[in-house]
Amino acid sequence: MADRSQLSAPGSLANAEGITKVATPLPSEPLAQLATRAGLKPSAERPGFFDYVGKLWQRRHFIWAYATARNVSMYTDARLGQVWQVLTPLLNCAVYYLIFGILFKANRGIEHYIPYLVIGVFIFTFTERSILTGSRVMSNNLSLIRALQFPRASLPLAYTIVELQQLLLSMVVMVAFVLGYGEPLTWYWFLAVPVLILQSTFNVGAALIIARIGAELNDVSQLVPFLTRVWRYFCGVMYSIASLPAVLPLWSKDVLQLNPAAVYISLMRLAVMKSQRTNAPGSQPYNANVCAYFKAHLTDYHAQAFCRPEVTMPELWVAGVGWAVFAAVVGIVYFWRAEARYGRG
Repeated sequence: MADRSQLSAPGSLANAEGITKVATPLPSEPLAQLATRAGLKPSAERPGFFDYVGKLWQRRHFIWAYATARNVSMYTDARLGQVWQVLTPLLNCAVYYLIFGILFKANRGIEHYIPYLVIGVFIFTFTERSILTGSRVMSNNLSLIRALQFPRASLPLAYTIVELQQLLLSMVVMVAFVLGYGEPLTWYWFLAVPVLILQSTFNVGAALIIARIGAELNDVSQLVPFLTRVWRYFCGVMYSIASLPAVLPLWSKDVLQLNPAAVYISLMRLAVMKSQRTNAPGSQPYNANVCAYFKAHLTDYHAQAFCRPEVTMPELWVAGVGWAVFAAVVGIVYFWRAEARYGRG
């Protein structure tokens, strides 16, 4: 007699004794507990903080190679190619010189205004671009995040390296401007290296912070360009903060000079421009009459050396180190805490 507990079809099986008639039921315990007991872990589980940093370090060669590839491919469709890495900031400098240097006379109190402007534009653009690309990096790489398992902080870090590589190429032009205007090549130029390290560290932290915010709120990438544009005008990129009108309260100048972008711009100018070091307020003994003359006319840039400084060079270095450490620590911790949520869309 045919076994009615199984499906039948024309013909017969030679041996039906080995066929299991009833499937084994699933365990009654919750599946999550079953997976834990079997030693399984969620693929998107957030690792420990130091383990996470260790994984980032293990992938340092990949991060650098990925950044280099992105940098090379960025202008492949343009006829001039990589030349745009230098042309873009130079065109910005030309526009700012026309508006601020000629029309608004923002060059008052500044010796060698063009290299002063070029340094300000190039250094600020590094921070501006790092934050701007960081705000979009997670949404632009959503398919990569969902396809592969890797520390998500690799992406903001790689894109910051892209901007650093572009800055290093632009600095060849910056050096040509500085030397072309008669600034001497001195040992102070070596200070440009720690300035770039500190600024890069700050940019990585800022990019990590804005990357998490941008991953959770896509509209942030539309707001960031406006915020960085306002920031640019408060950093002394096109003018000297020390030459601002005396009617402003002293604390306002301190705030302007100690904001992170202004700190790194000032440190770079002091490193490569001797005129900035010799004409900086406080570089000569205080003289009330000479200082009053400078503040009244703003034409003799040598006279401001006899004024009292709002912020000294050691204070700028302390601020530069402080901003870099603060941004890096807060950025990596803040980004790591949402590691398991990236890619969910």
